[in-house]
Amino acid sequence: MEDAHVLQLKNRKFSDLYLCFCGYARCLPLHSFGPAVRPNYILHYIIKGKGRFTVGNEEYRLRGGQGFLIEPEVLTFYEADKEDPWTYVWIGFSGERAGEYLRDLGLGSGHPVYQCSNGEKLEKIVQTMLENKNYTVANEYLLEGLLYQFFSVLAENIEIGEGRKEKDDNLYIRKAVEYIQNHYSYPVQVGEIADYVGINRSYLCTLFKEHLHLSPKEYLTSFRITRAAQLLEITELSIESVAMSCGYQDTLGFSKIFKARMGVTPSAYRKKNEERQLTF
Repeated sequence: MEDAHVLQLKNRKFSDLYLCFCGYARCLPLHSFGPAVRPNYILHYIIKGKGRFTVGNEEYRLRGGQGFLIEPEVLTFYEADKEDPWTYVWIGFSGERAGEYLRDLGLGSGHPVYQCSNGEKLEKIVQTMLENKNYTVANEYLLEGLLYQFFSVLAENIEIGEGRKEKDDNLYIRKAVEYIQNHYSYPVQVGEIADYVGINRSYLCTLFKEHLHLSPKEYLTSFRITRAAQLLEITELSIESVAMSCGYQDTLGFSKIFKARMGVTPSAYRKKNEERQLTF
């Protein structure tokens, strides 16, 4: 069983930069997330082990001592190694100046991976965040200070990895993914996506297989189920409402697909998440 601890914050006192969530996970072999887009910035730091991180059409093989950045509304996928799965900590954050502060570190579009030898300090900061889970005014300021301390530790000796190569990006894939992101809650057909992109269905399927290793239909399903999992984690919507929000009119059919992808039913997934989640 995966060993994971998560702190979810719901209060928003600060505006320039603020913590949304943080966590620690010792992943199972091939444990993965995505392909998906997230609403916040997320910084992962790998304590040990290996895995792969994919953003757009570029894939990075990463190991202990390295980390990766997920930017808001950017398509990403990451997966633990089969033989030596990674253990990592992460912080999710947002704020009016979050992008600016990341650029101070050298991180951002085209530069999503990094290396840092201060891993023990980063891990300790996140563990301290997780320990201060009770809501008090003091803890509110403590967590804000720890977030800035995380940035400070990174700034001491961060090394930026090679950026992804824009020439490998495919315009058709980007437009197709854009269409799916904007229409996944509707009964989308692959033919509609192809029409929007301006190519035939067969060529679209070829491009998806080549660049994302999924068919358009498989990608759409994966995106919907990932979105559904997020809704189950952060909202109190009924299972029926979650299903409809993600393009499924049949709740029973949605539950079957969700279980096939996630290993548990939607209600069991929500319960499991509530049991492991500490809410601030």
